[in-house]
Amino acid sequence: MQRFLIRPHSESLTFYDVINRRNHLKLEPNMTRNALCILTAAAVLSLAALAPAQTATPKVAPGTIIAPSKTFDEVLTGLEKEFTGAAKAMPAEKYSFAPSPAIFASSQNPEFKTVRTFAQQVTHVAQANYFYGSAVGGMKPDVDMKTLTALTDKDQILAALAASFAFLHKAMATLTPANAFESVRGDTTRASLAGGVVAHAFDHYGQMVEYLRMNGIIPPASAM
Repeated sequence: MQRFLIRPHSESLTFYDVINRRNHLKLEPNMTRNALCILTAAAVLSLAALAPAQTATPKVAPGTIIAPSKTFDEVLTGLEKEFTGAAKAMPAEKYSFAPSPAIFASSQNPEFKTVRTFAQQVTHVAQANYFYGSAVGGMKPDVDMKTLTALTDKDQILAALAASFAFLHKAMATLTPANAFESVRGDTTRASLAGGVVAHAFDHYGQMVEYLRMNGIIPPASAM
């Protein structure tokens, strides 16, 4: 049986080479097809080898000590993206929406008398960002948190939310290996508060996702 030698890509056989060899050697058609398959695979591999190398993300070796400010801020950034995306996705006229028994089957008898509106979900998290951030970084909030409760306009709420995340990022930047596990109140430390603020916001993010779904809106993070 005649064997085809696949040479380096600079000298690789072409499809015409295979046909010519077949005609010269009188190879069976199925042998030509097999050769073409092999050459196709070789061509793909050659092109891959010639493609520009992608810049690889530097890997951090296991056991590497990461600054608390960096690792907590990265988690916060992920939260901010998803939470803000959900807040922006709800139309302005739906910011007053809150679940009600009317959208459920009568046999379910759900209770929604005390639940927050969508607007209140967002402003509550903005307030919490300031509350936790002030404890993590020892900084005084640059806004009167009580005023956030009264906000109902979407644009104003989004601006307040962005400002609260900016304040929280500044708080995360104050974390160091020396103070991250420093007591703030009892067993509560700066680090536990840094994690707590993210957990708290994701709790309300989950509720906001349901509000969006009830209004026929796919949360941006779910649409990716």
